[in-house]
Amino acid sequence: MPLPKKVKKNISLTDPEILIGRRRELLEKINKDGTYLPKSILHADLDGGFLNFVKEDLKLVVDGKTVPTVDIIITTQNWAQFTQTWSFQNQDKNIEPPFVTVVRTPEVKYGTNPSTLYTIPNRRQYFYAQVPTWDGQRSGMDIYKIPQPVPIDITFQVKIVCNRMRELNTFNKIVLEKFSSRQAYTVIKGHYIPIIMGNITDESVMDLEKRKYYIQSYEFIMMGFLIDEDEFIVSPAVSRVLQVFETENKDSKRQPKKILEETPEKIQAIFYSGVTTTHQLFDYTTNITIGKLDNIDTYDIFINNYYYGTDISEIQINNGDVLKITITKTDITKESTMELLSLLI
Repeated sequence: MPLPKKVKKNISLTDPEILIGRRRELLEKINKDGTYLPKSILHADLDGGFLNFVKEDLKLVVDGKTVPTVDIIITTQNWAQFTQTWSFQNQDKNIEPPFVTVVRTPEVKYGTNPSTLYTIPNRRQYFYAQVPTWDGQRSGMDIYKIPQPVPIDITFQVKIVCNRMRELNTFNKIVLEKFSSRQAYTVIKGHYIPIIMGNITDESVMDLEKRKYYIQSYEFIMMGFLIDEDEFIVSPAVSRVLQVFETENKDSKRQPKKILEETPEKIQAIFYSGVTTTHQLFDYTTNITIGKLDNIDTYDIFINNYYYGTDISEIQINNGDVLKITITKTDITKESTMELLSLLI
């Protein structure tokens, strides 16, 4: 039975963060440099992030050697300009395959990333964070506002140039495995940027009079966004001043204030023979305490037709509430009375 070629040398003893823990981990990664604002992302950052993605995630190793990748993003216009400075040349200063290069399409279109689609025009400033401040005397808050990011789509073409089909097949396998779910992600300044795979074209040279070599081109669309730190706004919010006053400690005899005790109003609820329910509308706010009961075994309290409790001793009534009392009589042939003590609030 063959053994697997790829064996994990380092196994983590802790499970990766998920759900809320993962969101907190991403937020800490964005703010790890001590700033409460997100890091700005411009075109150069997206280009560099894609180049690092190709070097690290699409790295091609043949015969124990890593196939070199051009350290700059080129276009068809400056191809010949950089051939003189590349490090993978032979003694005749000719390009020696295999190698991988990245070509970027000059035009940048408005993005299709659904997470950054605009909903309000004119690029308003939106609340991002509320940060406490302290200058040694005053404590306050600063309001951080940022505009909605601008989504952009950048088209890249990753080309592999080689003279053996084995190298071409190996690189094709790496790309298809990475984009088996149609898209992959790269991290640029703490932000996760999706990359979608497009068409695969063949640009190989088949002229018999020239040197035969293969060129395979892979199209990728980076669904990025632009965040410019020059557009961030920091404005002060509420400031709190702490003032200290010194006073003399003198014993001054003051007469104690007389506390006027309010006398609760007595309300008599009468349940005649054959009657077990009564209603009362209150146009004021009051606390009602159940007093003396006569010929009542149990009772239920309803407020605005919602059940409130059974055999409770205190009821809180608000302005406009309808109090409903339903009783169970000890002797159904006689009338019953319930004393309600109402104290205004």
